[in-house]
Formats: sequence, structure tokens, C-alpha cells
Amino acid sequence: MALKAVHVTDVPSLDHVPENASLALCSSRFPNGVEMGRSGFKMPKFVVIGHRGNGMNVLQSSDRRMRAIKENTIMSFNAASTFPLDFIEFDVQVTRDDCPVIFHDDFIFSEENGAVFGRRITELSLSEFLSYGPQRDNGNEGKVLLRKKDGKIMPWDVEQDDSLCTLQEAFVKVEPALGFNIELKFDDHIVYEQDYLVHVLQTILKVVFEYAKDRPIIFSTFQPDAALLIRKLQSNYPVFFLTNGGCEIYEDVRRNSLEEAMKLSVENGLEGIVSEIKGIFRDPATVTKIKESKLCLLSYGKLNNVPEAVYMQHLMGIDGVIVDLVKEITEAVADMIKPKNGGEGEGLTEGSGTVQGNSNPQFSQQDLSFLLKLIPQLIQI
Repeated sequence: MALKAVHVTDVPSLDHVPENASLALCSSRFPNGVEMGRSGFKMPKFVVIGHRGNGMNVLQSSDRRMRAIKENTIMSFNAASTFPLDFIEFDVQVTRDDCPVIFHDDFIFSEENGAVFGRRITELSLSEFLSYGPQRDNGNEGKVLLRKKDGKIMPWDVEQDDSLCTLQEAFVKVEPALGFNIELKFDDHIVYEQDYLVHVLQTILKVVFEYAKDRPIIFSTFQPDAALLIRKLQSNYPVFFLTNGGCEIYEDVRRNSLEEAMKLSVENGLEGIVSEIKGIFRDPATVTKIKESKLCLLSYGKLNNVPEAVYMQHLMGIDGVIVDLVKEITEAVADMIKPKNGGEGEGLTEGSGTVQGNSNPQFSQQDLSFLLKLIPQLIQI
């Protein structure tokens, strides 16, 4: 891609939304709906989001749960839907022939005649992309699927495998009440031309507008210019800016802190921020500033598989967590976030499969002591 700055103000509004598209996120999992209005985007409760469906794959992990089901597949999404989740998160890229597909990595790797080779997802056609791994139509195996992590190539071996899929398939084949957190995936090392970004986002929006119906949708992305453009191209669905919260440093300063993420979001009408949880724990005072700015705040990261870390976030007023251990964390949240005595519309509704908590928790001395002792330990993990 050529190195060219994106001038969002030059992009015309392209809001072509069908009449039946949802103007407010509502779902049976959200009894009170998800509101978008002048007062900001609001989650009606503390939400749990399945990372890449039922959890990301960590192939080198000794924990079998991290290799149970192939991530970012229909099988993983449907497995996650059996738990009281509110959303699943997955990564969308667009193939060379303009089909939005679901895949996390920038490159896909395989092996042929003893040689390993990788190809960029966006340079493949749809048929080429789908030729890797198990084949849905005939049950045969396609090209051997490998994964590169930290410079090491390894077989993509999981206990339950599934074929790669498109965004359209996810809309059609996954439980319709389950919300989609669609991460708009771009390469961190490329500065994209404006026309390319607009084309990719329009291609994704076309599928969303046609198939989303009443399904709750959240867009998120680490790419600052893509975040501004998707907000300008549509106004139906909330847009969250993804950030490492200062845990990693990039050339684009907008990516390097929670303060910068908040500034970008407020100045450009985004609805929320999704931060690496370590960034939040290292600067907990920023949570108050973000909430005062009427922004929703979600988190991701390995610490979100630790129930105590999740409970602490609930106490801090964070709106939800993206997790890998879906079963364990949904159970822990249901156990930890108890109903308020005498409160209306709050608390866990028995038999409903939904968890609701106090969105503005009051801190006791015991809570504060717990937080102050735990934060330094967590950020060292």
C-alpha cells in the first residue's frame, strides 16, 4: 500500500441503511436493550464477550482449553452461543475479490513439498482462502494449515477443527440473538490509502446491512483512520477504538495511550474504547475520565481469564470483558455479580441466562483494599 494520509473530512457520508436495519441494539440477551443517544452509548449490564468465538487458540499452550475448538469458525461461534454471552468478537478482512472473511492473522501459512509458504489474506481470492484446512462441502482436508507465532511455525492442531468462514456465513449460521463485535482487521505495519480503506469498509458494511437484521453489532478496530471512516460511513452501529493502552508503542501516537484513545474517540464521535486490561490497571484513574466523557469501556487480554481480575473491573465501572475461557468466566460472573436487594431491573434474573450488575458500583473499604493490593500483582503477569 502506498504511504498516504487519510483525510476523513474528504469522505462523503455513505449511510445507505435498509429501512429494517436496527437503529438501537436490542436482543433477548439484553432485556432493556442497548441504547445509543445524546447521552452516549450505554450497556445495560456488565457484558461478557467471547474472544474469536469460544476463545482464541494458543497452540503452544499446555492448557487444552486454548486448543479445544478452532478459533474464528462457525463451530466456535455456536459453541460460545450456548453460554450466557452477550457478544462474540471476531476479525474481518476482505479478500482480493471483495468477500469479507473471518481470520485473525495477516498471513495464512501452509506447507507444500516440505516448503512452508505464507500468503497475505487480502491478496487471496475467496476460493483460495477457503481452500485451507477442512473443507465444508465434501468433508475432505484442504491445504495444510500452519500458524506462525513469535517467528515459529507450528501445525494448527486443535481438538475440534472446522473450516474457515465468511462474514455472511456467520450472520446466517450463528444464533441471531448473539451480538457480533466485528473487529475491522488491518496490518499494523501498513499505512493505507484512503480509497482502499473506504472500499474495504463499504464491502463489509454491505454484508452487515443485508444480513444483520436485529442482531446487536459493535465495530472495533486498532486502525485509527478506519475507526473514523466507519463512523462517517454509517451511524447505525457503535464504533469502538481498540488500544493497547500504552503496553506497546507505535509510530502513530493515537495508539499509544488510553488518553490518546479517549481524545480520538471524543473528538470523532466514537462510542467507546476497548483496551488491553494491563493498560487500564496501570492507569486506573483514566477509567473515571473515560466514563465522564460518556464513552463505553471494554477490555481484552490474558488477565480477563482470571475471575478476580474480571470482578475488579466490574467494581471499577468497566462495562465488559472479552475473554477466552468463556465457560469459566461466564460462570464466575454469574456467581460474583449478585442482584441488588430491592433494586429494579438490576441483578441476575433467575433462569434468564443473563447477568446484570450495578453499573455504578459503590466501593467499600474492603473493595478498595482488595483493588489496591491486587493491581500491582496483576500488571506483573
